[in-house]
Amino acid sequence: MTNRRTVLGLMGAAASLALTAGAANAQEFTLRMHQFLPAQANVPVQVLDVWADAVERDSGGRIEIERYASMALGGTPPELMDQVLDGIADIIWTVNGYTPGRFPRTEVFELPFFVEDARAASAALWQMYEEHMQDDFAGVHMLAMWVHGPGMFHTSSPVMHPSDLQGMKIRGGSRTVNDLLTLVGAEPVGLPVSGIPEALSRGVIDGTTIPWEVTGALRVQELVSNHTEFEGPGLYTLTFSFAMNQDVYDSLPADLQEVIDNNSGLNFSIFAGGTQADADGPARAAAVERGNNIVTVSEADAAEWAEVVQPLYAAWVADMDSRGIDGQALIDEARALMAEYEAAH
Repeated sequence: MTNRRTVLGLMGAAASLALTAGAANAQEFTLRMHQFLPAQANVPVQVLDVWADAVERDSGGRIEIERYASMALGGTPPELMDQVLDGIADIIWTVNGYTPGRFPRTEVFELPFFVEDARAASAALWQMYEEHMQDDFAGVHMLAMWVHGPGMFHTSSPVMHPSDLQGMKIRGGSRTVNDLLTLVGAEPVGLPVSGIPEALSRGVIDGTTIPWEVTGALRVQELVSNHTEFEGPGLYTLTFSFAMNQDVYDSLPADLQEVIDNNSGLNFSIFAGGTQADADGPARAAAVERGNNIVTVSEADAAEWAEVVQPLYAAWVADMDSRGIDGQALIDEARALMAEYEAAH
C-alpha cells in the first residue's frame, strides 16, 4: 500500500518529467481517508463515499481516495484529528466532542434542546466555522462540518422523565452530553460509538445516547428494547469535522484543489447533515418492526426536561467566558443563522 510520503515523493518526481497527454490523466495522487464506523454504515456509504467518488470522478481519475473504515489505520476515534494533523491519514471524519474542550465553539450546537433541523444547524455550523473557528482547527483544510439528526436515549428500561435515568449508566458522546446525564442523576460513560455494542451486550452500560440513524450499524435495536425520542428540538446533537491535512492540500495543483473545494464547503455540509438525519426514519422503522418500545416525549412534556437542563446553558456560557469566548453571542448567532436557513427553506 502506498504511504503518504511515498505519494508526495512520486508527485515531486512526476513534476520533473515530460508527461505524455495520455499519462497526464492517469492516477497521480493517492489520499487516505480514515474514519471510525464500519464501511457499510450510513455515513460512510451515503456521505463520505459520495464525496470521495465525486472527487475521483471530477479529477478525471488523477486523485484516488483509499477508504479506511473502523480505524483500520490504527489508533482510536479521539486520535483522528491528530492523525490528520500528523499525516498518518490525509483525510479524516470525526466527532469534535471526542476530544472534550478542544473545539469549544462547536459545542454551542451540542446544547440540550437547541437543534431541531440538522440542515439548518449544519449550515449555521459551517458559516460559524468560517467566521470564528478556523484558528481552532489550524493545520487542517476543513472540507465540511455538520450535525446529525436529533440525539435520543436507547435504554434497557423505559425513560420518560428525567428521574427515570437516576442511577443508570449511560454512554454519552461529548462532555456536554455527559454534563446533561450527570444533571439528571445518571452515570455518564465516555465511549466512542464503536464501543457501544460490546458495552451494551456485557451490561457495562444500561443505555446510550445516539441518533436513530446509527442504531442499525451498531445493532442497538437488538441489544436494548426501549427508545426515547423528543418532539421539537432534539435532546442533543454532536458536531462532525471532515478535514484534510493542510500540507497535502497545498501540495495539489490548483486545478485539483478546485476539485476538492467544489465538492466541499457549505453545500456539502448541508447535504451531509441532511442525509444523516434522513437516515433516522428507516432505522426507527426497523425498531418498530422488531416490536421495540418507543417513548415519544411531546413538546409539552419536554418542558420538564428543558427546565432540568437549563443550568447547562449558564454553566457553558461561564466556561466560554473563562476561555475568553463570548458564549452567549455564539448561542445568539447560532439561533439566528438556523432561523435564517429555516425561513429560506
